[in-house]
This record gives sequence, structure tokens and C-alpha cells, in this order.
Amino acid sequence: MITKPTLLIDEFKCKQNIANMFARSKQHHVTLRPHFKTHQSLEIGQWFKNVGVTKITVSSLDMASYFAKEWQDITVAFPVNILEIDVINTLVSKITLNILVEHKDSLEFLEKHLTHKINFYIKINIGNNRAGLRHYDLESIESILAFAKQSDKLNFIGFLGHAGQTYKCRGKAEILSVHYEAKTKLVTLKEQFKDTYPNVIASYGDTPSCSISEDFSGIDEIRPGNFALYDVMQAQIGSCELKQIAVAMVCPIVAIHPKQNELIIYGGGVHFSKDSINDKDHGTIYGLVVHKTSNGWGDIIPNTYVCALSQEHGIVKIPKTDINNYKIGDTILVLPIHSCMTANLMKAYYTLNGQVISMQS
Repeated sequence: MITKPTLLIDEFKCKQNIANMFARSKQHHVTLRPHFKTHQSLEIGQWFKNVGVTKITVSSLDMASYFAKEWQDITVAFPVNILEIDVINTLVSKITLNILVEHKDSLEFLEKHLTHKINFYIKINIGNNRAGLRHYDLESIESILAFAKQSDKLNFIGFLGHAGQTYKCRGKAEILSVHYEAKTKLVTLKEQFKDTYPNVIASYGDTPSCSISEDFSGIDEIRPGNFALYDVMQAQIGSCELKQIAVAMVCPIVAIHPKQNELIIYGGGVHFSKDSINDKDHGTIYGLVVHKTSNGWGDIIPNTYVCALSQEHGIVKIPKTDINNYKIGDTILVLPIHSCMTANLMKAYYTLNGQVISMQS
């Protein structure tokens, strides 16, 4: 019996999402190197192996250490933190480790302290404006490459970009427009260096683009992550349908306020995170309530949504006509806004048949 906030995973939906993305990668002749920061689970990682995935992406060296138990080719898609050189050396002695660099100073440190050869990408800002060199900053790029050429420890393998600006899109047309612009920056840069580095890789990622685009010309690998679980935010963007979301939070009802048409649930920011979407009818939403079914969950319940979160509390708005459908001690199911953040907070999944799937602790 579930007695507190619990993250359910629909294994069938998750495996279907994985199989669909792998099929898309094959269709477009690109390598799928999925980002595992979304699910953070060795067991779920096995579901990727089962369809043919052999390379993965993570967001930290700690996460790389966790997945290195079962994976041999791992990219850490975060600018290299040279203070973790001991962890880097431990990993690179065991697996193929690929890191991100955007300044020559990082390479200078690595050259002095690495114990084994390491692969690196140059991180390129393709519009997300979070990290990376501008695609036209050839002076900085060539400075990095010139230094690496003199080293027998630093192996340049390609350019890597993340089109995170697609998360601001609403609908397929906007996603495709942003995707084309971002992809063009990365591919154009790759072509400029292809004569000198014939095996250079263009590594591209983001779930919206990878979910719907049919043009990956010039791209060698894709790194989406959220697609395995999807969430309400991705549905609003246009990456998926609500029925593809593979996780839902079980939340007990602890109070009912009929005069306000509200339920108080045990399920707050420490469970969901405080990521939200803006809905044209209801304003800020922190989760959508769905119908329970005998094999998981079904459609969303109209006009029923999480309208506020504090640390442990959630407030759910419901239609006045539905107030008698709920009682204290019941549980409801809520689709999360951002499944990556929710999973990271919950640290475990429960399958629909009651099995526990552990995550990186």
C-alpha cells in the first residue's frame, strides 16, 4: 500500500519511448547517445541496452562513476571541472570517457595531471546561451586545437551543442525553426574543420528537436534524455502527447477545502520540484491530475491541476461539481511538469506491479 508521495513508472510506455527514439536514430543515420540524467537508473539503462544503445551521456562525473559499472563509453555533457581530476583519472583508466572543454586553460591543467588519454569535445553555444563558445569564435577554437595537437593525452573528437532554446517553443513549427538554426551552426562549424579532422563528430541534443525533426543532415550523434519519461512541459512544447508520459506521482489527500474547491495533498516542492508551466486558462500549473485505471493512469481530469506548492504541501484545484469524488485518505495521480527534476528528487521508481527501481543515490 502506498502511503506517501511515490513516483510510479509505466514500464511499457518508457520502453516504447526508448524504442521509438532508437528507431528514429536509425532512420536518420545518427548514433543515439541518450542523456541518462533524466532517469538516473542502472536498471532503466538496461532497457536502452536491450534496443541496441551502446553509448551514453551524463551530467556529472559522479553520475559517470555510477553508470561506469555497466557502460563503457560515457560523455559528461558539462564543462569539465578540473577540481575533480582524481575522479577523471579513475574513470579514464576504466572506460572511454569523453569530456567537454571550452577554454585552453582546462586543457593545460589536464595535460599536466591526466594519467591516461582522454577524448574531448569543444562545447559550442548554438543558441541556448548557457555555456560554450560561439560557433564563429574560430580564434578560441583554434587555440584549443593547437594546444591539443601537441599532447598525446588530449584527443579531440568533435563539437557538441545543446539546443535547449527549444524548451521555449510552443508547437512543431517553432521547434523545427529553432532546430534548423541551431543545427546549421554546429554543422557549419564541423565542415570548416573536416579537412584537418576528417573524423570530427557533430554531437547535438535536446528532446524536442530529436522527437519531431526529420532533418539531421550533418549530425553524427544525438543526445536527448527527457524522451524516456516525457512530462507535461514536453507535451506543452509539442515534443510528445500526454499519453506518452511514463511517470506519475501518487499523492495522498490530507485535507479538503470545499469552499475553495481545493484539495491539500502530501506532495510538494521537495517531491515535484517547483518547475511550472503557464496555462492560458488556469495560470501557473505545477502538475496535472489524471484518472486512475486498473493498469496505471488514463486521461487528465478536466480543470483539475496542482496550483501551488510549498515544501511538503500541494494545493489542487478541482471543479466544484467534483468535490464529492474525493475524500481524505484517498490518493491521486499527478503528471509532473519536469520529470528529470522530479525523478532526481524522488530517487526511486515504483513499477505498476509494485517493484522498486533504484536510482543513483
